[in-house]
Amino acid sequence: MCASPFRPGIEAHMPTTLRSLLAHDEFALRTVTGFDDQDVMDRAISWVHSSDLADPTPWLEPDQLLLTDGMQFLGDAPVAADDYVERLRSRGVLALGFATAVAHDAVPEGLVRACRASGFPLVEVAERTPFIAIIRHVADVIAADRHEQLEWSRQAQRVVARAAMRPDGLRAVLRALEQQLRTWAVLFDAAGRRMLAEGGADVPPALAADIDEAVRLALQRGATSGGRVQRGDAGATFQTLGQRGRLRGVLVVGSPAPPDAAEHDLISSVIGLASIALEQSSTLETARLRVRAGVFELLLAGVFDVARETADRLWDGLPAVPFRAVVVRGEPGPERAALSELEVRADGAGGEVFHAQHEGDVVVLTAGGAFDGIVALAERHGLHAGVSTEADWGELDRALTEARRALERATPERPVVAFADLADEGIIGFLEAAGATPLARRMLAPLLEPGRPERAVLLRSLEVWLRHNGAWDPAARELEVHRHTLRNRLRTVEELLQVDLARFADRAELWTALRLLEGRRGPDAIGSATVRA
Repeated sequence: MCASPFRPGIEAHMPTTLRSLLAHDEFALRTVTGFDDQDVMDRAISWVHSSDLADPTPWLEPDQLLLTDGMQFLGDAPVAADDYVERLRSRGVLALGFATAVAHDAVPEGLVRACRASGFPLVEVAERTPFIAIIRHVADVIAADRHEQLEWSRQAQRVVARAAMRPDGLRAVLRALEQQLRTWAVLFDAAGRRMLAEGGADVPPALAADIDEAVRLALQRGATSGGRVQRGDAGATFQTLGQRGRLRGVLVVGSPAPPDAAEHDLISSVIGLASIALEQSSTLETARLRVRAGVFELLLAGVFDVARETADRLWDGLPAVPFRAVVVRGEPGPERAALSELEVRADGAGGEVFHAQHEGDVVVLTAGGAFDGIVALAERHGLHAGVSTEADWGELDRALTEARRALERATPERPVVAFADLADEGIIGFLEAAGATPLARRMLAPLLEPGRPERAVLLRSLEVWLRHNGAWDPAARELEVHRHTLRNRLRTVEELLQVDLARFADRAELWTALRLLEGRRGPDAIGSATVRA
């Protein structure tokens, strides 16, 4: 009997190894060669197989012990010992047991030399020991170990099931898991924060950084997954909880080695119970989101006293002024995951964060030091976000409009855009954020007709002329046309657009429209038109 490596102190049957098998005198086993590797001596024998085939490897698996009478080494065409041993070694067979006093009086010298050359363990099975006795011994040990694992699993499952009935069900289940496995277990919530079982041990310092990173990546992917973290002799197994796109957290269980079948079953049961407990809160979460949406509508309507009183009773209040509005948008799965994380964050944010769903978007009002965390949350879930300037409650509508305008400028390369940054882009940036690009497109529509290359020439000529402040000669030189040709083109532009290029106001409007069009289509969009003299 020995202690389980995963459950220290819990007795389990010692698996059969070459060392333990050689210690049984009744089997009359004698080492011949290849027993210098202590790891091989102490490796568990997964099964014992007997065969006299020239190549038994198709029916063998790694870490098995092969027994043979050696008939394949007799006759007119005996098997080459070197090739035979190499096939066994390549297959991962643990050792070869060779019976004497049956077909051979002694182990063939050629086989001994081949095993010695490759370091492959060779055992003599003497005194006509029945192979079935060795096979039955190993089988009995394996069966006893499986039976003991099954009994332990049944008892452990009962303990966990009883723990689930306690008022503090989830924490009690985690505590029961720790006690049954004699290790530590930690549940991380949807925000990646640790929820320790009461009285339980924390993550070992040697693993803390690796586990935090593994949990972060698992939650970021948003898909059900699991894996291991290993650093030296310390290790842990982790598994996500919840559904794809709506992960509720990650369970991490300390384990120096991957769990065996019984341990894996227990961990799976705990994951199932924890997932059910967390999923049961989804109805409550939906109700909370509806209440939040209602409070947000009150804020937009200016009914601040009622909204504030409701927030004080249900949460930690509303953010202090000045606050900023963040409008978040993305795919349904990541957006739901972000909502779950926001709910978790709001519980401990001290009123610095308030979120609600509004017109298909997630709106977050944040003040103080919580702002950076909200931006990081959006980026972590692959969402786009627009951020307003600071505002008070009387300016909420303005802040919401600014955040949505900024959101419209978000791109995969720039997922989070602050409205304040648009000021750095000047009036053009502000107009684009305000939605003026469609108006510019309508203004220039006669020059944008598809399939009309001559119109693209006119658009290019207008842009170059305006860029040269209406100077004919420099514009004509850049276009490589005569200035009279340029004048004719611009007269056509005036007719198509119903403008007077002699008027500054018309020139200013057209230049602004061209800049807006350039911003939407890229800086080279207008200049890409083919111009011919």
